[in-house]
Amino acid sequence: MAEDEGPTIELRQRKKPKSSENKESAKEEEINSTPIPERVPKQREITFQGDSAIYYSYYKDMLKAPSFERGVYELTHNNKTVSLKTINAVQQMSLYPELIASILYQATGSNEIIEPVYFYIGIVFGLQGIYVTALFVTSWLMSGTWLAGMLTVAWFIINRVDTTRVEYSIPLRENWALPYFACQVAALTGYLKSNLNSYGERFCYLLMSASTYTFMMMWEYSHYLLFLQAISLFLLDSFSLEQSDKVHEVYRIYIFSLFLGYLLQFENSALLVSPLLSLVVALMLAKCLQLNVKKETFVAKIMKVINFYLVCTLTVTLNVIMKMFVPHKENGHMLKFLEVKFGLNMTKNFTMNWLLCQESLQAPSQDFFLRLTQSSLLPFYILVLVICFLSMIQVIFRRISGKSLKETITLEDGRIGERPEIIYHVIHTILLGSLAMVIEGLKYLWTPYVCMLAAFGVCSPELWMTLFKWLRLRTVHPVLLFFPRLITELMELQEFYDPDTVELMTWIKRQAPVAAVFAGSPQLMAAIKLCTGWMVTSLPLYNDDDFLKRNENIYQIYSKRSAEDIYKILTSYKANYLIVEDAICNEVGTTRGCRVKDLLDIANGHVVCEEGDKLTYSKHGRFCHEVKINYSPYMNYFTRVYWNRSYFVYKINTVISFQS
Repeated sequence: MAEDEGPTIELRQRKKPKSSENKESAKEEEINSTPIPERVPKQREITFQGDSAIYYSYYKDMLKAPSFERGVYELTHNNKTVSLKTINAVQQMSLYPELIASILYQATGSNEIIEPVYFYIGIVFGLQGIYVTALFVTSWLMSGTWLAGMLTVAWFIINRVDTTRVEYSIPLRENWALPYFACQVAALTGYLKSNLNSYGERFCYLLMSASTYTFMMMWEYSHYLLFLQAISLFLLDSFSLEQSDKVHEVYRIYIFSLFLGYLLQFENSALLVSPLLSLVVALMLAKCLQLNVKKETFVAKIMKVINFYLVCTLTVTLNVIMKMFVPHKENGHMLKFLEVKFGLNMTKNFTMNWLLCQESLQAPSQDFFLRLTQSSLLPFYILVLVICFLSMIQVIFRRISGKSLKETITLEDGRIGERPEIIYHVIHTILLGSLAMVIEGLKYLWTPYVCMLAAFGVCSPELWMTLFKWLRLRTVHPVLLFFPRLITELMELQEFYDPDTVELMTWIKRQAPVAAVFAGSPQLMAAIKLCTGWMVTSLPLYNDDDFLKRNENIYQIYSKRSAEDIYKILTSYKANYLIVEDAICNEVGTTRGCRVKDLLDIANGHVVCEEGDKLTYSKHGRFCHEVKINYSPYMNYFTRVYWNRSYFVYKINTVISFQS
């Protein structure tokens, strides 16, 4: 899945082991290593966890490179991150933000002024400022008053837990990409307005072109979001709201961005087989085949229906044909996940079940809706959406009945549903909201536009005039805007600090050979790659089948398999050291059936559920428990070299001796 695209997994909070058995075995084991001092200095980079750590580590690599060209070459031919694997990290992980950040850091001479980590964070938070500004402008354009923009910003900040993940996972691709999408939406909003002059229209078109392409370069899943936008524009065009030519200009921007992105992203075949390209090509073909018939006639209405059917059929057909002839790896695992998610299929596969258990991939909790309601955002959003949607339906029926739309809409008309930019936003927010109701992680795409649309409606006299006209009120009384409480202090940037993790990183730097390869959970491996630079066996990436298989294999250290099986798995990836995390091995706090060890038991057939009873079929104990006891055959394959309250590090023996 997406990093951002996939689930955002944080390092688990480390707890002291509760079992006395672990403490006793730890006391019995002697460590042949330099003792770690009690007070270890903070490592600021531990703030970046999971997949965020991987992105930032490549930014560090670019700064260490002797030249920009050499740095890019090493990233595109990277064999120092994952054992037995050479990857094009720029293509596979969309590292264009890190390339840009490294150029800016060195070109501006910032290395003499600010540390790389603060420069990197500063860029991301600067983009968040652009994000909020774009939402401000969009709401202003729609309502005609800057008060709507201010209310948008206020709601965005108050609901920041549900509008952005920048406070928790700074380097995520979405934090780099969504500001550009917000700029594109703002430009599109202005471009669709009926009363825009030629200069404003040209500016909006250029801004929309630049931001669309940049958005596509920053995030590998951007074309899916643009696909939803294209559907919204297609429906807008189908309603004959006098913006057909402008809508088709947007389609041309999509085509240009897709093919330019394909060329500059190392011939990324995922863009060629994307549903966005199939839809846009189908729309353009349908436009060419469209007959010139007189508008508002019965024949014209029949042609609209035929055109709609033609576009849908062509889109599916073209996408199937493209996937047949274009070699691609277009996230087949994501389709399997969706099948299981919607109950179309059942599986015991560890990776699929593990993804289903992630909070970000489950349906939104009641707390999410409660937070939006407490901030007054959700009630106003529903009110505004209902008014705009009903007005839009009214316009559609008026058009079907043969009534022409007014060329100039005045405030007294109370027809907010005739404005094309409003209809686009209504359709778009409904599509995004439908997805957010299924997968909680997608709320970060939907909630910012909830803030914008609700603020527009609250501050728009035209929307209230539409409502009052329905209620047959002849005079409009002043509308008292409800401004929620504002945040009076800025949140300070806080560092994540886990002394056990810091001690582990310090031990690796001091004691492990430079050529060592470490194996463990993907989230921990990302932190090791960032903080030490040592090679690892797996990464928390969910867009590649090979990485998904590696992750599942390495996770077997928490399953009920023999020491020999685990040894064979680890040595097949050339691992030298194994790190067992106590938080995973003794995990008790998550949802039942969603613990890593539970999922492994199901996938391996070691637990079978029959009428509520769980029957265990394994002659081996759980490896992560058994290896701590330090008896044969575990001690023959693995030698403990370091431990603390959270981590147990074992050297994987190259010469195995069995003693009687």
